[in-house]
Amino acid sequence: MNLDNRVAIISGGAQGIGLAMARDFVARGAAVVIVDAGVSIAGEPGQADLAAQAIHGLPRSAAVCGDIADLTIAQSAVALAQERFGAVDIVVNNAAIIRDSFIFKSDPAAWDAVLRTNLTGAQRLLSAATPAMRDQIKSGRSPGAIVNIVSTAGIYGNFGQSAYAAAKAGLLGLTRVVAHDLARSGIRCNAVAPFAATRVTESIKPANEAQAAYKEKALKVPAAYVARLAAFLASEAAAGINGQLFGVRGREIFVFSQPRPRERVVQAPDAFDPALMKQLEPGFVDLVTDLEAFSGDPIL
Repeated sequence: MNLDNRVAIISGGAQGIGLAMARDFVARGAAVVIVDAGVSIAGEPGQADLAAQAIHGLPRSAAVCGDIADLTIAQSAVALAQERFGAVDIVVNNAAIIRDSFIFKSDPAAWDAVLRTNLTGAQRLLSAATPAMRDQIKSGRSPGAIVNIVSTAGIYGNFGQSAYAAAKAGLLGLTRVVAHDLARSGIRCNAVAPFAATRVTESIKPANEAQAAYKEKALKVPAAYVARLAAFLASEAAAGINGQLFGVRGREIFVFSQPRPRERVVQAPDAFDPALMKQLEPGFVDLVTDLEAFSGDPIL
């Protein structure tokens, strides 16, 4: 898991899981560019210079204070990594905001804001960084890696999280496409769904006892475990691992199955028979939220 002489860009890297990853990567020998707009968990203006504050005392680091969904900010992060440290080897898409509401009370502006930060921001950074990552390989540098921080909300769903879950599910789809697009170059792209004490976890408003139990336990899980897995996936030790979806909850590491056909029926040519659904039922999944599915005790 050595990251010596590797250069990483981490969006949303000024606090929480993002900062834990930045510190872990540097401790393993990497140089890091942190990109952060310094906004609240809802995306409201906060500390505009938060990224600059976060790198104070952190060796081999640089900061870009701005919105990663702005292509010029993403491009400036790539340029800074190249100018200051000579390359871009690792990209971590971690920037996220959350604005929850039931779908029947949803606000179009909130939807747009969440999708912009959580999904468009990742696309902007990847579109800016991947040409440089590919060109480096042609010049003899070993291939890099991409780690996208997703959420189990995008896999299971959760009450009131239409925007957040849709963005994170979209980021998983983006992970798969990028893994395909860059496979020939040897650049890997994987996704991690974290369980840890974060601003997102703190913002949870439990809808039942199981969700309350999840929140209480998740707030006890250090972000360092997430950073450790991300560092592995970013390192050459993870060569050959591509397009996968992982979860990490304390000392537990999961690999998730991804949607594939489980059951199959064939319709008659002239009509639809509702009875066919009975044959498909073994492939149905329970309608549970991610908070309920993972409400058990984490292993710390």
